[in-house]
Amino acid sequence: MRADRLVSILLLLQVNRRITAKELAKRLEVSERTILRDMDALGAAGVPVISDRGNGGGWSLMEAYKTNLTGLNHAEIQALFLSKPTQLLSDLGLQQASEGALIKLLASLPSMSRRDAEYARQRIHIDTKGWRNSPEDVSALPVLQEAIWQERKLRFLYERAGCETTERLADPLGLVAKGSVWYLVATVDGAPRTYRVSRVREPRVTEEPCMRPAGFDLATYWKQSAEEFQASLPRFYATVRIAPDASSWMMYPGRASRVERRDPPDENGWTKLHLRFDAEHEACQFALSFGPHAEVLEPDSLRQKVIAAAEGICQLYAQSAIGAAAF
Repeated sequence: MRADRLVSILLLLQVNRRITAKELAKRLEVSERTILRDMDALGAAGVPVISDRGNGGGWSLMEAYKTNLTGLNHAEIQALFLSKPTQLLSDLGLQQASEGALIKLLASLPSMSRRDAEYARQRIHIDTKGWRNSPEDVSALPVLQEAIWQERKLRFLYERAGCETTERLADPLGLVAKGSVWYLVATVDGAPRTYRVSRVREPRVTEEPCMRPAGFDLATYWKQSAEEFQASLPRFYATVRIAPDASSWMMYPGRASRVERRDPPDENGWTKLHLRFDAEHEACQFALSFGPHAEVLEPDSLRQKVIAAAEGICQLYAQSAIGAAAF
């Protein structure tokens, strides 16, 4: 609704000393033309909005102007009081601070709004952990946070795959939690890079000031970086025929995510699946795990590997049976 958007613009102008129409449009998910019309509406309503043109310009409020308009609507209250990912807050040392802030906010709400908050808390719980997550070593987080808050360069050792360790002098830009795994985004040799926090060793905050790239936005960088990483992952495609009694097994996490396309069952109830894997050996292990309930159709190279592996298994058990009989 436009009224809610005008309130949001007013509060954003009050929080930010100056903000561009482009930034407002992005935050509020509307066009820049809509923002300009909203600015005209605020000005007509007596709000002293100021437009500064040129580099470094944007919209701002007259310095002395303040508003106490901070009312929250029903959906905003529920969003604020939904269960937070407590483990991530705990990793950052912010769990108690988060609880304290929510208690203060709850106390400041009218009774009807408090009921909305409690309603949300009792009905939606967010748990970012998977069922088989192995604990990550996040002992480096406090030092990384210190470097980020103080805007100081960071020196650390980084353990790469194969236990190879290299030294880094980096400009820390931010921390990102992907699920329950923490990553450090930092500039090294002029380019932003991503480091898994559990592989950071002996971090030290230096006295050198951090150099932050102009216009760097952490969320935008992460989105682009994640898309590029996913696009670069190896791909191996296979077509497999699944028996009727095994179709339900494909619904398990890790299996269902591999299905690129599912054809309708044939007259015998078997379903042809077009699957994606990281490598051929992974596809071979997958097919063997279904035993006689799956048949590889394509590619032929994978089909031959599965046949050879199945024959090897039969031979192994035959030899084992002969050996047992000898005793």
